[in-house]
Amino acid sequence: MIGTVLMERYRLEELIGEGGMASVYRALDLRTGHRVAVKFLKQELQANPEFLDRFRREATAASRMSHHNIVNLLDISDNAATPYLVFEFVDGKTLKEIIAEHGKLSQGTAVQIAIRILSALRHAHEAGVIHRDIKPQNILVDRQGYIKVSDFGIARMVGTNTLTESEGSQGVMGSVHYFSPEQARGETTTFASDLYSVGVVLYEMLAGKVPFEGESPVAVAMQHVQAEPRPLHELAQDVSPRVESVVRKAMAKDPRDRFASALLMAQALHEALLPEKVTGAEPLQTAKPGRNGGQNHFRGHRRLRERVLLLLLSIVLLAGTATGVYYIYRDIVKTTRAPLLIGYTLERAMREASLQGIKVKSVRVSSDEPVDTVITQSIDMGEIMKQGDVILLTVSSGSARKPVPAFIGARLDDAKAQAERIGIELLIIREDIDPAPRSTVLEQSPAEGEIIEAGGIVQLVISAGQAVVPELNGLMYAEAVDALKRAKLQPGNVSQIQVDARDQQGRVASQLPVAGEQAAEGARVDLVIYVQPDGAVVPSPSVSPRGT
Repeated sequence: MIGTVLMERYRLEELIGEGGMASVYRALDLRTGHRVAVKFLKQELQANPEFLDRFRREATAASRMSHHNIVNLLDISDNAATPYLVFEFVDGKTLKEIIAEHGKLSQGTAVQIAIRILSALRHAHEAGVIHRDIKPQNILVDRQGYIKVSDFGIARMVGTNTLTESEGSQGVMGSVHYFSPEQARGETTTFASDLYSVGVVLYEMLAGKVPFEGESPVAVAMQHVQAEPRPLHELAQDVSPRVESVVRKAMAKDPRDRFASALLMAQALHEALLPEKVTGAEPLQTAKPGRNGGQNHFRGHRRLRERVLLLLLSIVLLAGTATGVYYIYRDIVKTTRAPLLIGYTLERAMREASLQGIKVKSVRVSSDEPVDTVITQSIDMGEIMKQGDVILLTVSSGSARKPVPAFIGARLDDAKAQAERIGIELLIIREDIDPAPRSTVLEQSPAEGEIIEAGGIVQLVISAGQAVVPELNGLMYAEAVDALKRAKLQPGNVSQIQVDARDQQGRVASQLPVAGEQAAEGARVDLVIYVQPDGAVVPSPSVSPRGT
């Protein structure tokens, strides 16, 4: 199917996922240039009414929602013979993959992820959609750290426009490690069922493992109904009692003992991370009914205060969105694994590390390995690292005794790089005025080919370049500065001498070195300037160290 264009718009590029029910392709939207995900119901299931109904249910559920924490539906197949859905493309990993890579997540990161799942569920629940299959495999984390809830394939619609179904006839719906006790019993699911699943996902993020495991799906399902999970603090000592309390309440066996809504659970998690518990609204005062309908007035006042409280909770949660995304990006998305760099040349090792966003520091030691070969690395291959972290490489400088290279005629920077590769030191003992370009090596000791110990010193004489001092006498000061720059020199100390003749004021009276002398590039030429009798000062120019 690669290369196929759907609806004269979506060109399939790559198969990126496949499950028991559907296949997902990455595609290019030819109209917008954006990448999208196209989900096909498998051909062998297209004649199966149950799976076809489930696929249509996903489209119906997705069409009701548009939220930044939900993988949004963009288009629906116009071909009844080949059902497919077009979703936004999320370039990242599933939460399950991230847990497998990292093990336990930090409390702050895990809670921030859970809050975003709850934000998506709050929107879905308000649209009358129960997800029924919340699990890490259906939570996507993109490369910027944003959380997206996906796969509403077994969602149940409730509310005024109810999509009716007989849940009992369809058996148990959901994933055994994450579904609620009522799902395990085959009972009707409610919004509270999704919150139970979020509690299980949060437990797994904090503990690094699911709360219930067994030899068969039935054994796991029975534990959801009858058993209590091992306390979180026994598996993750850094989990605070307040966060553990939220997880415990979310995973209550009786749906009535769980949080009343996704918003209230998210608010409880937000408060659990604060240094001190945020004081809630004052309890409502009871009122006695009066002849003027005081009881009705009290009920209206209570409903108003409840709406205001929910609004305030929403604002508090939204205020933490940017900070939460930062921590998710820092702790999860912006991570990589240490590559194997041993045996590479240092240059190639630095390229490989750069591709993973890792910085390199290197030290050199004598060895029998070829010069510039990486011998060891400070972090083993496959270990998790944050992008921007530093890996220390030990690099071979060759054998302990080695011949001195030919440095004469080389630029100093090149000589230093060559000396570093083989583990010897350079010492500049003199700079001579010479026609050779500045920093060119003129002499070396020991000479080329002589044997030296690792860490030994080679003394160098380098060129300071050669410049001829121009004639400056009689030039205006600014003209003299320009002449020095052209000669690769720069002005030095500026002295002043008073003169009555107006045509001499501001001109160079004398210079040192004098015109025609040879000097090193960048050398300073001292000047004496004629000034007015009142001693007006000629400003010194702003020049670079080499006068260029």
